[in-house]
Amino acid sequence: QVQLVESGGGSVQTGGSLRLSCATSTSTDSLNIMGWYRRAPGNQREMVALISNMGSTTYADSVKGRFTIFVDNVKNTVDLQMNSLKSEDTAVYYCYAFLTGTHWGQGTQVTVSS
Repeated sequence: QVQLVESGGGSVQTGGSLRLSCATSTSTDSLNIMGWYRRAPGNQREMVALISNMGSTTYADSVKGRFTIFVDNVKNTVDLQMNSLKSEDTAVYYCYAFLTGTHWGQGTQVTVSS
């Protein structure tokens, strides 16, 4: 079964940057879709960014132009580069993958303070 482990979360000031990384237990080229979701305080879980095995991407409107998702097929990770962070980005971020069913990481906290 696919295992996903996130890293890179932490606390940062408004306008700062963080890079999240999700390590997979299998080769990333075997996963049809990978991405990131988040759950902010008082809000439902929402999609942040997705990437397919063909390289197509989709982003939430709130992060377009600030976040970039990419896959490293050598290290077998899916990363999320987050720039120009806002307080509204504060949330627990979860790695997601699809391969004969959905898989989730344990989550990593991102806190943005002004």
